[in-house]
Amino acid sequence: MPGGHDQRRRSGRAARIPPPPVDAGQVAPEVGRLIAELDPLRSRLLLATVGDELAEWLLVRRDMHALIARWGEVNHLQTPPRFRGRGIGTAQTRRVHEPARDEMGLEQLHLAARAGMRLEGFYRRLGWREVGRRPGALRVAPEDDRDDILMVLTL
Repeated sequence: MPGGHDQRRRSGRAARIPPPPVDAGQVAPEVGRLIAELDPLRSRLLLATVGDELAEWLLVRRDMHALIARWGEVNHLQTPPRFRGRGIGTAQTRRVHEPARDEMGLEQLHLAARAGMRLEGFYRRLGWREVGRRPGALRVAPEDDRDDILMVLTL
């Protein structure tokens, strides 16, 4: 069944980074794997640094299947706690438009945000709109299930 195969393939590409707090030893192998999978038509990794430290990163991916190749997904928007509140995530989220639209030819970006983190307000202020939720889809801890908030941005 094509849909099932596609879902398994996508699942295999997802980063296996545990939820924060994490250390470099947990993140480095996954970042290396993500970098090895980069492809000019399928993905872009955007990095932000402060001095010589990695302050923020995000990944834009697209599936080249003809039905969905016009949109991409933003994954793994990560900002270490010591860099939060400096506008780095805002700048990266705004910056992603250019490579997504101009280099990858995308018309839309999609993302999923964890409820309970005030992320939907952050993204809404940057032009994203909520298009749905997967209720209780994310198990953060025992007896702490959160909605997965689905958002879209037209480029």
